[in-house]
Amino acid sequence: MKPLDCRIPDDRREPLTEEERAVFAWQFPVAGFGEAGQERLKASSILVTRCGGLGGSVAYQLAAAGVGRLILAHGGDIQASDLNRQILMTHAGIGHSRVESAARRLKELNPALRITAVPENVLDSNVARLVRDADLVVDCAPMFGERYLLNDECVLQRKPMVEAAVFELEAHLTTVIPGVTPCLRCLYPETSPTWTRRFPVFGAVSATVGALAAMEAIKLLAGFGETLAGILLACDLGNMSFRRFRIRRDPHCPECGGVDVWSSVLGGS
Repeated sequence: MKPLDCRIPDDRREPLTEEERAVFAWQFPVAGFGEAGQERLKASSILVTRCGGLGGSVAYQLAAAGVGRLILAHGGDIQASDLNRQILMTHAGIGHSRVESAARRLKELNPALRITAVPENVLDSNVARLVRDADLVVDCAPMFGERYLLNDECVLQRKPMVEAAVFELEAHLTTVIPGVTPCLRCLYPETSPTWTRRFPVFGAVSATVGALAAMEAIKLLAGFGETLAGILLACDLGNMSFRRFRIRRDPHCPECGGVDVWSSVLGGS
């Protein structure tokens, strides 16, 4: 396969209104971005799964940056235990839909944002449709079953995927570009048999990594900066250390054919 250019092409760029120029004026001077980069963001569609602690922070930063459309996939209702980290949820919303709360809060920040709220987690029955509707996927799912579904579908459809995960004070972040980089199955060929849905994490860790993942998506779609394609960024906020590991495709990978394996059991909610 030929290398994949993740930028929104010039013929899809959407012109900005005067109000949008005012809102996003502080971003234009960023080296390599400019008004053209903003027009690419406005034309882009990003799938975020899920939109809890990690994904909610991703979605918030993407909305603030001026991404044109967000597809949010997250099932279930808000619980009290969500509120230490899920910035798009509220105490008043306990017992009500997570994804509807997320959509409402994002529209308050950016009224022009187009949101498709899907009250479902990623499943075999919906993953093809969810990925097909997006230019890029940000995977924030906590369970490897969902993460593998997204990975496999992104490889099949040749869609870039930003992969983010947190556990306690640690985090991992990388970018999968089909045909160019290792995929998730290269990096994590096996899931942990002891992994559970609930794990220890501070909201500040989720917010930090969510912002990094959002910036990675912005760079990919606007076409500037250096991305984490082929690089695993490992963060330990306990001692504020950041390490980069170059990863390679495993020639025996069942999905992308990939790798030096550097495994972990980090999750994402």
